Amino acid sequence: MDELPGGVEFGLFDWIDRRDPDLGRTFEERLRLLEYADSTPFFCYHLAEHHATPLGLAPSPALFLSAAAQRTSRIRLGPLVYLLPLYNPLRLIEEVGMLDQLSGGRLELGVGRGVSPYELGYHHVDPAQSREIFRETLAVLCAGLTRERLTFSGKHLRFDDVPMILRTRQQPYPPLWYATSTIDSIPWAAEHGLHLMRLGPAAALAEGTALYRRAWNEHGADAGRLNAHVATPRLGVNRQIYVAASTERALEEARAAHAHWWESFDYLWRMHGDHAFAVRGGFDDGINAETLIVGSPERVREVIARTVAQSGCSYVTLAFAWGSMSYEQSLNSMKLFAEEVMPAFRRPALEPA
Repeated sequence: MDELPGGVEFGLFDWIDRRDPDLGRTFEERLRLLEYADSTPFFCYHLAEHHATPLGLAPSPALFLSAAAQRTSRIRLGPLVYLLPLYNPLRLIEEVGMLDQLSGGRLELGVGRGVSPYELGYHHVDPAQSREIFRETLAVLCAGLTRERLTFSGKHLRFDDVPMILRTRQQPYPPLWYATSTIDSIPWAAEHGLHLMRLGPAAALAEGTALYRRAWNEHGADAGRLNAHVATPRLGVNRQIYVAASTERALEEARAAHAHWWESFDYLWRMHGDHAFAVRGGFDDGINAETLIVGSPERVREVIARTVAQSGCSYVTLAFAWGSMSYEQSLNSMKLFAEEVMPAFRRPALEPA
């Protein structure tokens, strides 16, 4: 990975958080945004999975992504992430096979254990056991996608000689992604060559990026790596963004939208009297930390360049639709980015693994 080419790639990230009481209209407007994105160089549309919260109105990412697959032809599509402890792995194996086929082999397969103890708790999953359940479910998923019959015996899961009928279009299975907010998980992700997605101020991510590269180089030849079919992992950072003709206008419009989004983000935590995130949701804090990128195309170019340089990341995902932002605002923001920001960072896209 020391030979990683210069430049940066861009993708899209989405929660599909609550804005309009008409959920059908929200879904339709997201699909229209994706139709536009499909005509641009954005690499992939990544969709979060959340439950029992207005932060995420696509609790079954595959349902929305299957619709997106029919409205697009180029952009890749994927959950970021499937919350593996909440899935029956046999059903998930079949779902992944269907979705990769429906999308024409465009699936990017994000996996994780879930950050919210309240969402896990509603599904009777003990957060203290979620990591080991995640690891077992991932092992079953990868085995089921690559074998004719599945046999597995673990602490939480057991399957005996189950026929595996569905196959993904991509072989052995779609590229795997892992999202984490802690540095402790990075060595495991690097050892297996998983694409990585992280949050936080750019400078604070540099240590994790270097750790990933070291571990990836040390284990690049190991047998049994889960993402061995991926030649060059993408090291990603996620940002909310709003681009307008002027920075003054962008800040004014984004501030109002962010307040609405934060109400959704903090919903479950606040409902349970948990103030862990209460001091971290300020709009001005996000602007100052540059985890929230808002401004004119010129300002956005500067912030993106600084983010990439400080973090060492090679891939930036951007959320263009969030909070009370209208469809027209999100579309205009995305167009300004695609036409006036993205060309400054363009390089030949990496081939899908």
